[in-house]
Amino acid sequence: MARLPRLTVPGLPHHVIWRGNNGEIVFRDTQDKSDFLALLAEQSQANGVRVHAYVLLDAQIHLLLTPTTEMALSRMMQGVGRAYVRRFNLRHGRSGTLWEGRFRCTVVEPGVALLACMVYVDTEPVHQGMVAMPEAFAWSSLGHYIGQRSEGWLVAPAPYWALGNTPFAREVAYAELVARGLSTTERQQLADAAMKGWAVGSDGFLRALQQQTPRRVVKGRVGRPPKRPA
Repeated sequence: MARLPRLTVPGLPHHVIWRGNNGEIVFRDTQDKSDFLALLAEQSQANGVRVHAYVLLDAQIHLLLTPTTEMALSRMMQGVGRAYVRRFNLRHGRSGTLWEGRFRCTVVEPGVALLACMVYVDTEPVHQGMVAMPEAFAWSSLGHYIGQRSEGWLVAPAPYWALGNTPFAREVAYAELVARGLSTTERQQLADAAMKGWAVGSDGFLRALQQQTPRRVVKGRVGRPPKRPA
């Protein structure tokens, strides 16, 4: 079966997953992670991409971001990927590819689905067994959103601003969302959607999204009536 083209829609949030080739480690130390974040901040601003959330795991990354143009996401990821591989190979005396082919992504409805995806990203280190509590992991956007540190290049999405009228209220409310976490089913649905390229959101959002692109946005048909029997 032919692979579907990547679904990217300017102005809407996207959940991106990029893995190391054959499960290879892509971050060997803190310098690698610092280098990657510096490139991400630089390239996101250069290409018109708003980065909302991130997590850097040993062998993969997750990003939640909004491109402002049709090609912004691909250009940003290409710029980050190529520059990071050059630095990584030079530092660690290796050559060749690092990433597992092209990155995977899905469109996420702004609102409840977006907040759920943020929680998914910020709790992935716990799910992977790397830490016991999500706030103990230093290489995710969680610290920024619960007031532990400030990363000026991150752009808080509208649903985060709606969590409270003051910075403290928003930080507490988001920390509570993270503490509650997601069910196993919710996590699996978000992961499958990103890996397979199916959009995430309400039925109304998915129907409206399908009108914007000839590419299928969910598995099966969206907003089309079943065929009548002959």
